Amino acid sequence: MNFEERIAQLEFQVELLFNNTEIDRLFFETKITREQYRAIMDLMDKFRSKLDAGESVHHYDFEHAIYAIVPAYNGDYHFCESIAKLFAANHQWDEVFPALYGDMPKYSKIVK
Repeated sequence: MNFEERIAQLEFQVELLFNNTEIDRLFFETKITREQYRAIMDLMDKFRSKLDAGESVHHYDFEHAIYAIVPAYNGDYHFCESIAKLFAANHQWDEVFPALYGDMPKYSKIVK
């Protein structure tokens, strides 16, 4: 990472700290870059669009898309679940988390 990229990353991390939501803290702690953040937001939009179009979605596809964006977390499905869950808790892409993980027993009490 060159000097300009490092400064850009530090500026982005300060923004995440300033926002101080749970999802921003997750992204801060996992050192997500602005580019990865934007790609994750685009992915969330893509899954919302699929749901709006009546298409079925599966957590497997979501997780593999996250791994492609953030290779450092390849295989860490908890990281992927957390992204969808924390966005929903922040009232962003609320419909995506239950569509991906709502049928799992561990989420039966929190997903309507």
